[in-house]
Amino acid sequence: MRIKGLLQSGFPAFTHTTYRWYWWGQTLSQIGSWVQNVSLIWLVLQLTDSPFLMGVVSALQNVPAMLLSLHAGVLIDRLPRRRILLITQSALMLLSLVMAMLIGLGLVRYWMILVFAMGVGIVNCINNPAKQAIIIELVGREHLTNAIALNSASFNSARLVGPAVAGVLLGLWGATWCFFINGLSFLGVIYILYRLPQTSEYTPPVTNPKGTHSRTSILKEMAEGMKFVRQNPLLLLVIIIVGVISTIGINFNILVPAMAKYELGENALGYGLLMSSLGVGAIVGALFVAMQSYREPDVRVMMGGALGLSLLSVIAGTLSNYFAAAIVFGLMGCCMICFSATANSLIQTQSSDNFRGRVMGVHSLMNNGLPPFGNLYAGFLAELWGAKKTFLLSGLIMLLFLGVLALRKKKGSL
Repeated sequence: MRIKGLLQSGFPAFTHTTYRWYWWGQTLSQIGSWVQNVSLIWLVLQLTDSPFLMGVVSALQNVPAMLLSLHAGVLIDRLPRRRILLITQSALMLLSLVMAMLIGLGLVRYWMILVFAMGVGIVNCINNPAKQAIIIELVGREHLTNAIALNSASFNSARLVGPAVAGVLLGLWGATWCFFINGLSFLGVIYILYRLPQTSEYTPPVTNPKGTHSRTSILKEMAEGMKFVRQNPLLLLVIIIVGVISTIGINFNILVPAMAKYELGENALGYGLLMSSLGVGAIVGALFVAMQSYREPDVRVMMGGALGLSLLSVIAGTLSNYFAAAIVFGLMGCCMICFSATANSLIQTQSSDNFRGRVMGVHSLMNNGLPPFGNLYAGFLAELWGAKKTFLLSGLIMLLFLGVLALRKKKGSL
């Protein structure tokens, strides 16, 4: 009874059995994904010795989101999200297993990694917004904010465990096992999705009189989604802020390995533990947001997270000590999740059910579609000036952006 009371008071989304199983499946899968992400970046760095080429790989993973997110949003509004996720999770599993085989046979080349990154990006531009859009079907609107925060806790628990596991596996057996383990990790979530009941909240898609979807209707629905965002000032502002902060300030996948290897002199394990420190802080941030979910999402929490991330990025640009860097990265992880989880909650609560998939598609465009430019920017500057100076510059740019927003709000133009 005490555990049930704790769930109801602190984590009410867990009282929904279907969501609870889905959460555990996603957590396992995301641990595998973090193992793979860390090993992929380290593999590129070992093959090319170039932070910029590392940035190209990360950019290619996100380019499809820039090109296809709006189309994906229409698709998510038309088809059962459970079915979409079954397909996307299976595709990601196959990609990981194929790459594990190529690495294990000693056949992997840089161009193969580029193809793999593009393939993962194409699948994820549908998979990521679908994972967000299905949440309300599992918990309802009342517990949506709590579920989003718990999803962030899941993602960042994986960010804590996955990089540490990757660092050990890379040191002992190499990248092959990292990709293979990620492939196997999808089996759990695929099984859970298969067993999930069809929810009553899913609305069948509206078709034209012949029962098909024309290209004209797809473009019309995309335009309607963009119009819905433009007509909601708070929704539009949050999405713009997400785009800027995600592009300039959240390039840890590029800057942390470059800083670990070239400026702190660390090996794969040291890099993995630095990424894990981000996860520790992110879990704290996610739990803080989850415990605040009894109230409406607060713009002040989002902006406080963005400000903290900006200031800490400036501090990261001055560090030369490994343990100090781990502490600062932990604090950055906390601020990052306070920002991103609250922004996600604001976007979902400001969206109507009929437009949810398309709005999450716009969010995915800003959160995943613009960061390719951030990856290239971070990789280029890290190779030219070093990761620390890139952290410093990024923090200053974000502070300038937030300062402009504050001035405009003071003048009443926001």
